[in-house]
Amino acid sequence: MIELETHLTRALRKSSGRILASLIKSFGDFDKAEDALQDAAAEALRVWPQKGIPDNPAAWLHTAAKRRAIDKIRKDTRHHSKETQQILLDLDANKEDMAETDYDIPDERLRLIFTCCHPALSPEAQLALTLRTLGGLTVREIARAFLSSEPAMLQRITRAKKKIRDAGIPYEIPKVEQLAERRQIVQKTIYLIFNESYSAFEGQTLTRKDLANEAIRLAALLFRLDPHPETGGLLALMQFTNARHAARTDENGQMVSLEQQNRGLWDHETIHQANEMLVVQFKQGKFGPYQLQAAISGLHCQATSWATTDWQQIVALYHALTAFDPSPVVQLNATMAQANLGNPIQALKELSLLEDELVAYQPFYAARAEMHIMLKDKDAARADLAKAIALTSNKVEIQFLQAKHDTLL
Repeated sequence: MIELETHLTRALRKSSGRILASLIKSFGDFDKAEDALQDAAAEALRVWPQKGIPDNPAAWLHTAAKRRAIDKIRKDTRHHSKETQQILLDLDANKEDMAETDYDIPDERLRLIFTCCHPALSPEAQLALTLRTLGGLTVREIARAFLSSEPAMLQRITRAKKKIRDAGIPYEIPKVEQLAERRQIVQKTIYLIFNESYSAFEGQTLTRKDLANEAIRLAALLFRLDPHPETGGLLALMQFTNARHAARTDENGQMVSLEQQNRGLWDHETIHQANEMLVVQFKQGKFGPYQLQAAISGLHCQATSWATTDWQQIVALYHALTAFDPSPVVQLNATMAQANLGNPIQALKELSLLEDELVAYQPFYAARAEMHIMLKDKDAARADLAKAIALTSNKVEIQFLQAKHDTLL
C-alpha cells in the first residue's frame, strides 16, 4: 500500500497541473476540476491494489476524473442548459474511446496560466490561483510564498475562482497585442512556482524537481510565444539555478550549502546554454530584474570555487536590482552579498532595518546568523538559527540548520 501511495503521489506531483488544466478546459469550472481529480485519486487507491498500477498513471487519473465529473453533472438535475448538454455530448463522444494508459493528456497549461492571470483579477489573486491549480501547491505553501496566513490565502483563491466563473473570463491565450499587459504577472507566477520547487516548504526532501521542470517548461513555452528579453532572462535564471540541483544534497540526502557544494556535480552544459541565452537578452538593451538575477546566478555558476566568486560584481548587480525591485527579500540578499564581500558589520546594520517586514521569514534569521558567525558572535548566531529552525517545516533544512547550530555550542 505504501508503494502504491508513493506512485500516486508522484503522478499527482508530476502531472496534476496538466490534468487540471485539461479538466478546466473541458468543464469550464475550477472547483469541478479539482473535485474530479480528488475523486480520481480516491478511486485509484481503491482500484490499483486490485488491478495493479497502470503504465501511465497520469492518463488513468485524467480519464477517471473526466468520467467522475460527467457522472456528477448528470446526477445534478439543476444542469439543463444547452451549454451543459453540449459539454456532455462532446465529452461522451470521446469518453469510451480514450485508453487509460497510452495517450497524452491535452496540454492546456499555458492557456490556464493566462486565464488565471486575467487583468480582471487582482495581481495577488492571479498569482495565488495559478500556484494552486497549475503549480499544485498547497494553500499553506502559497501562504508562505506571500508571507500571509492560510485562511486569508484560501479566501483569496476562492474569490478568484468565483470571479472567473461569474464574469465569464475566457479560457484562452490572449492575442499578441494583449500579451504585454499580462506578461509580467505570468513571469512572476512561473518564478514563484520555481522558487517553491527550489526550497520545498514541507516534506522529506529539499527540492521538488517536478515543480522546477514544470516552471522551466512553462517559461520556455512563454518565450516561444512571446520572446521578450525578460522572459529569456527568467528562463536563464531558472536554468542556472536548476543546474546546481545535484550538488544541493549529499549522498545521505543532507543539505549542502553553496559554499561547500561539489561544483563538479553541476550541469555545466545547462550553465553554458543559460549563459548564451542571457548574453542574447542583454544585447537587446532592455534590462529588467530577471536578467539581473540571472546575471547574479550566472556569476555563482561560473566561479570555479566559493573563494573566486566575484562578490564585488554581485553586489553591484544587487544595487541595480533594487532599483527595479526594492522588496525586503531582494534587500536581504543584497546585504548577504555585502557581508560575503567582506563587510559583515555594515551588512548587519542594514539587515536590522528589514526585521519588521521579515519577522516570519526563515531566510532572514539564517542570513543574520551567518553574519553573526562572521563576526564570531556565537550566542547571537545560535539564537537566530533557533528562530530559523522554528520557522522551517522542511526536514532537510531543519537538519542543516540544527547541525550548524550544534557546531556553535
